[in-house]
Amino acid sequence: MHPSIRALFHGRGAIRAGELQEILSAKRISSLIRDGHLHRPWHGVYTLPNPTVEIQLRALDLVADAHVPVCMGTAAASYGFDTERDGALHVINPVPGQLRPRPNLVVHQRLGAPLRYVDGRLTTAPDWTAIEIARTLRPSRAIGTLDAALRSGHCSPGGLRHAARMQAGRRGIVHVRGLLTHADGRSESPMESETRLLFIDSGVPAPELQATICDRYGTVWRVDFLWRSARLIGEYDSDEWHSGPAAMRKDKLKTARLQECGWTVIPITVDDIRRHRDELVARINTHLRHHAA
Repeated sequence: MHPSIRALFHGRGAIRAGELQEILSAKRISSLIRDGHLHRPWHGVYTLPNPTVEIQLRALDLVADAHVPVCMGTAAASYGFDTERDGALHVINPVPGQLRPRPNLVVHQRLGAPLRYVDGRLTTAPDWTAIEIARTLRPSRAIGTLDAALRSGHCSPGGLRHAARMQAGRRGIVHVRGLLTHADGRSESPMESETRLLFIDSGVPAPELQATICDRYGTVWRVDFLWRSARLIGEYDSDEWHSGPAAMRKDKLKTARLQECGWTVIPITVDDIRRHRDELVARINTHLRHHAA
């Protein structure tokens, strides 16, 4: 692309079609789009290829001719707790009816939602955002959002409770209120949160979370779930964790070292949590009862 064209986007990220058409013909614009040198995220605006979320939002500002606030998953991502990652932009209509939903664009009406600036963009407040997202999810996923919100440092238990009161009467708020008692920022992934909720619902004695154990060689290992008195460990075993040979070797070494110290290690997979729940609970309870006897 010619430097003069690229310069148009410098510091702005997005430009209106009319401005681009002053220096390029419609045929040339179509050619640049076809060849992957130019991108049209929304009708009437252009960006360079692979625009960031912020550049897409700047383009949307041009479409709306107004500053477009963000909410739901887009807001959560700005705070670091977007556990669902649906790939869509979630925005609040700056003027009712001004923006229309499109592929990968979800337009919301959020009268009365508390807003704050995050990196220059109006964004629903973090506690409000967490509760709003949790209301739309089944409990096993909602707990992951609440845990991640606390872990991000942008939310607090009191703030979440206040946001839940502000959203009283809205769909899904009843189950979210029940989950707030169990929200815990120590869970480090949505699946760990889902596992912990399974333990709670099944009456499994509460484990320590993210506890550390020093092996015989002085290496300190952190484990997901620990029943110390029973010398029992539960480790969530994700597909991502085994993304390479080095990670797999480290995981096997960890298990071997812990077993060498007299710990029983139970691996937990997504199938255990979602397809074989009763078997997983029975396996853990059997170990706990055996040690108690």
